Amino acid sequence: MTVIAFETASRPAPAPVRGAVSDPCTTCTVRQLSLCAGLDGETQGRLKAINQTAVLEPHRLLFQEGDAADYVYTVTSGQVSLSMSLPDGRRQITEFLGPGDFIGLGLDSDTASHSLTAETLTEVHACRFPRRAFAGLMEETPALGRRVLNFASRRIAAAREQQLMLGRKTAVERVASFLLQAARRSVARGAAASPLTLAMTRGEIADHLGLTLETVSRGFSRLRQLGVIRLDGADRVTLNDLDRLAELAGCD
Repeated sequence: MTVIAFETASRPAPAPVRGAVSDPCTTCTVRQLSLCAGLDGETQGRLKAINQTAVLEPHRLLFQEGDAADYVYTVTSGQVSLSMSLPDGRRQITEFLGPGDFIGLGLDSDTASHSLTAETLTEVHACRFPRRAFAGLMEETPALGRRVLNFASRRIAAAREQQLMLGRKTAVERVASFLLQAARRSVARGAAASPLTLAMTRGEIADHLGLTLETVSRGFSRLRQLGVIRLDGADRVTLNDLDRLAELAGCD
């Protein structure tokens, strides 16, 4: 297993790896959330053999829309956004991904290129696997294929929820839904539902929710006025009433 710095589509180049360990798998805190969960020792060993680990600084591109899909990734710490761009420069952030998430499902099957752009929001630690070697391993080990299918199924469900949110929900409902989803992800990763430390800016949240920056800010203010949340700075949100938040998100 090698330890490298990512090649990226952005400039300047990412910072070199810091604090690398000889076997990062032994210190990985998200193994039970990641691809490795449920795999036997032999399959884990074969994954480790093609793994390249690295640290990427905030606001760097893992890849851009249209780039050749040479690698797939598992995030072990930090936050990443996935987005699509319109010709006029506008973008839609489709997902925010974090520890344990797999990046490599958004491929154009005809050209083996990325159909999305992946950008780090924070410092990100990740495992990187050459796509061809990974695909070969999937064919040889059905358990790994099932793990990837599980990730794909969850992403399809998330996309449907996103479509519903963008098509039918009001601005306040969208902001409430975003916070509720963030709380659920936090719990799934073994942390508390509240308080939340948001890695993304209000502008990035707006690009995710299909709203303007001003509308997102008003949505947060409205939830604060209702006593559902408390804002402790720009990136920290305390959820005072999860049941009420679910009602406002249209999930009651």
